[in-house]
Formats: sequence, C-alpha cells, structure tokens
Amino acid sequence: MLSYIIGLIRGGFDGIINLIFRLFFSKRRPAITLQDPNIKYALRLLDKQIVSHDTRKFRFALPSPEHVLGLPIGQHIYLTARISGNLVVRPYTPVSSDDDKGFVDLVVKVYFKDVHPKFPEGGKMSQYLESLKIGDFIDFRGPSGLLVYKGKGVFAIQEDKKSPAETKTAKHLGMIAGGTGITPMLQIVTAIMKDPKDQTVCHLLFANQSEKDILLREELEEIQVRHPDRFKLWFTLDRAPEGWEYSQGFISEDMVRDHLPPPGDDTLILMCGPPPMIQFACNPNLDKVGHAASRRWCGGVHSSDQMWDVVARLKVKLEPLRLAVCHECLIPARL
Repeated sequence: MLSYIIGLIRGGFDGIINLIFRLFFSKRRPAITLQDPNIKYALRLLDKQIVSHDTRKFRFALPSPEHVLGLPIGQHIYLTARISGNLVVRPYTPVSSDDDKGFVDLVVKVYFKDVHPKFPEGGKMSQYLESLKIGDFIDFRGPSGLLVYKGKGVFAIQEDKKSPAETKTAKHLGMIAGGTGITPMLQIVTAIMKDPKDQTVCHLLFANQSEKDILLREELEEIQVRHPDRFKLWFTLDRAPEGWEYSQGFISEDMVRDHLPPPGDDTLILMCGPPPMIQFACNPNLDKVGHAASRRWCGGVHSSDQMWDVVARLKVKLEPLRLAVCHECLIPARL
C-alpha cells in the first residue's frame, strides 16, 4: 500500500514538472493572422517609406506583436478596397519574412495618373495605397497561389486550384524577374539563404527599363555579399548608363546560357515579369538553351495594378483556362 501511495505521489510530481516545463520552456507557436483564406483581415498602416520616385514600402501592423502573417513561402496575399464605389482586388507578395512578428511589409510601385499615355488613370490600388494615412486600414486576404516552397529544394506546384500538388525538386534554381516581379523571387531567395541546411543555389537574372527602376537592389546585393556561393545576381537594362557593368537589352539566349544554371533534372526555372518578356524573350531563349518546359514555372505576384485594370475592363476570365496562371504576367503558363 505504501509503495502504491509513493507511486501515485511520484507520478503526480512528474506530471506537475512536465506541465511547468511545457508552460515556461517549450517553444510556443506564434499566432497566425491569415487563419482562413476566405476571410478578410483589416490591418492598420504603421509606416510608409519612399523608396524611389514611384516606389513605396508600406508596413502594416498584425493583430498583436506576437502574430506572424502565416504566409507559406511562394504564396501571396490579396489587398481589397472599395475605390470610387468599386471593389478593387490586387495580389501582392510581402517582402518581409513570415518569421517577422507584429508586422508585414509590402513594396509597391505606384502608377500615378497622367504619367503613362496608355494608362492615363494610373493604377487604382497603388494610388489608393499611396493615399493611405498612418493608422488607416486595408483588408488582407490569403494565403493564395499555386506554388509553395517546402525548403531544401522542394517545391509543391499545382496546375490549378483543384489539382493536387506535384512535388518538384531542384539543386539549382534559375530565376528571371522583370520589374515588380522581383518580390516573389526575393521571398524565395530570402527563405533559402536563411536556412544554412538548404544548399539550393539561386541564380537571379533581373530585367528593368533603367537603373533607377531596379527595386530592392540594396537587399539583393546584400544577400549576394553574404552568400556569394549560393546566390548569383545579374542585371540587364533596356537603357543602361555609361559604364554599366552588367547586361543591356532584353533577355537573350546568351544571358540565359551565361547567368542561369544549365538545363537538367536538378534545375528549376522560375519566371515573373511583364507578358512580352515572358512570351517573347524568356520562353524562346530557354527553349534554345534546352530548358525543358516541365522544369519551368511562371508564377508570382504583380505589384503593378495597371494590367489588372485592363483585364477587369476586358472581363478576361483566367481561371477556366485550367493552367498555371502567372499573376505577374496575366498569361497562362504551362508547367
């Protein structure tokens, strides 16, 4: 009887010790903001920084200092706002890490009214964001997207929302970005470089019109300095300044051959940029170099909303195409 009582006491004592350890020493999972992709979450603008003449960095507060956004790597969010009586929805990829607590950052190129002759009204959402004051709210929704990076070179890719995810692995990741298409690329590169056990080597070919248009250049070059063996960075400009040390002109066969990893079963190519770049520069030159269509992915999120305005006016319906839709390019892209 005595031994039985001692056993009960000892068991109870061990249980209390275990409870104390779990309460005070175990690592708690952070609270997630995006609990349901079908629900809109109103987030407050904390800060707005001027990055360049037409680019802004917006920081929004999460529900508490302990919250993370809850966005898988490779996925994007949607911003929703009622603008001039119309509901406007645009996709964006945050530039902050999903490990960051209490805030989420978006880098957005603002398309101002009466600047581009083909888009005299400018971008609806980007100008709306520019008009926000500190303390104002906007609705976030997500996660969304057909690609998730699982880590250590493993990607889960869906052909469409109803299809099961197909696993693709890569030791070498080739990336082609144009303009604001850099944001989803930076998201993936940052995640890879943050994990010392992830030995995936990233090659980024980044195309812009001019040097002043290069978004997030400082962040990209800092990653290159810290990880020279794992991150290769190359630029090309339509209008290069005198003494420019990188490439000039549209994406070419030589650029693909010289600055992206060679074709192979352990190479995966990701693309995100304007439609002409993908359709007439990237894919034809990837074909010439020998990159299989099955080892390419066109996807990501566009921080420019001009093309989305055009699509809305034309009432283009992309979803029934049942192909991977590149949110940057707004064209179907076969896996």
